[in-house]
Amino acid sequence: MSDMSATVSKTPNGFAVAGYEKLEYNFAFVEGIFNLSNGQMAQCYEKWGRVLTVLDENMKNLYGDAIQNYFDHYNLPVTFHAMPVGETAKSIETLLKICDSMTKFGIIRKEPVLVVGGGLVTDVAGFACACYRRNTNFIRVPTTLIGLIDASVSIKVAVNYGNYKNRLGAYHAPIWTFLDFSFLKTLPTAQVRNGFAEIIKISSCADIKTFNSLDKYCEKLIETRFGRTEGSDPELRRVADELCYDAIFEMLKLETPNLHEIMLDRVIAYGHTWSPFHELQPNPPLRHGHAISIDMAYTATLGLDRGMLSQEEHARILNLFSRAGLSIDHPLYDDTAIEKGTEAILKTRDGALRLAVPSPLGSCEFVNEFTVQDLQKVLRLHKKHAAKYARGGDGLEAYVDASDTGEPTPAPSSNGHANGHANGNGYTNGHSNGANGHSNGVNGHSNGLNGHSNGVNGHSNGVNGHSNGVNGHSNGAKAAAGKRAPVQDAHQENGGIDDLVNEAVPVQRVNV
Repeated sequence: MSDMSATVSKTPNGFAVAGYEKLEYNFAFVEGIFNLSNGQMAQCYEKWGRVLTVLDENMKNLYGDAIQNYFDHYNLPVTFHAMPVGETAKSIETLLKICDSMTKFGIIRKEPVLVVGGGLVTDVAGFACACYRRNTNFIRVPTTLIGLIDASVSIKVAVNYGNYKNRLGAYHAPIWTFLDFSFLKTLPTAQVRNGFAEIIKISSCADIKTFNSLDKYCEKLIETRFGRTEGSDPELRRVADELCYDAIFEMLKLETPNLHEIMLDRVIAYGHTWSPFHELQPNPPLRHGHAISIDMAYTATLGLDRGMLSQEEHARILNLFSRAGLSIDHPLYDDTAIEKGTEAILKTRDGALRLAVPSPLGSCEFVNEFTVQDLQKVLRLHKKHAAKYARGGDGLEAYVDASDTGEPTPAPSSNGHANGHANGNGYTNGHSNGANGHSNGVNGHSNGLNGHSNGVNGHSNGVNGHSNGVNGHSNGAKAAAGKRAPVQDAHQENGGIDDLVNEAVPVQRVNV
């Protein structure tokens, strides 16, 4: 919701207008947003007597019946628009099809569209709402860890254009965001890691308490999906809920004064300086969490080199990434990536580097003085540090698969990185995925209401799965031949988040 105040005054040559818009939007922690006993979502639509829901095809297959049953229970007819899956669907064509559904549905000016899914779905559908009549309301239900921690905080919505990510977009806030962490219970481990990187990002630069909790419980948080798996230690669940709450709160405090990114020195841009260029260089591309982890680790080494971080702080950051199975280096993170990535980000940041660097750990400073040669010198230093860590700095399940793209994972060329640039440090046959490499069931999100469970072949590495070349770290025939990730139980009873609901932010009755 928003309120507008403005003044208009005469000038010698015309008029001067000053307008100020007050934005109000809300977050609610819930447990089981589509449980029949939870009437919060239904309250949002009582006034309208119907619901238009946008989600992707996989989510429709998994959650369509549950959503249908929920709104049937409250006598609210529901209409679904199921968009395609994956990055290729983040397009203007997909947006226009959502707009077609809004027209067919006959959406009323302030009637909210319900958007359920990960960051890609909320980006595209949110932008469609921003475009439709220039301002259509929507309600957001993120379903991934990145969606819950990061994408749900921002009001940015966008689609890709040409070869550029998020080049067309807007700033458009949902009227409500419902944060339901029960989705994490059966989220594939690779996607838990993906979101874990975003929590490291915000805690490294703004919240030392959360960083300390991540450092203390890292492996247990990932293994138990933040205390959501059956039999998890209640104390771990409490810690997980608290650190997620704190991370979101810090993100909101940093984002809220700068919702339209008028100020370009942004703490939450830590890890997002060279990663936008580097993320898409390998084929298949890196997962976003791994791309920003490499960027963050390298930036931490730059901080060490400039005396902004101590050796102990630098080691803590890199060690946490490594323990989490996140990447801290990559053969294509090289001099060319630094040069081209710097050139690209300077355009985005209005000619200044504005590099967010933890200094000290839990706080942030910005670096603007640099030469490309100095940055490349630091890169050589960083690679020496990274080589000392597990897997030589490589991450686990670092590359996108069908669960990310909605398409079969491409087999890289004989040189390992078809879209990359040459690197002489091994990986001759790097990351060559075999027949079973990352072959998911229903895109890694099969089974039940609280899906996100891998099918029989979910993330199973075959003989050639992630088999690296001459100097690579072989995880194929010798390391993981034929092994399969266990099928996760997607039907266990979910608990509550009483620590958050009762003590932090009470879940309120929703008035739209």
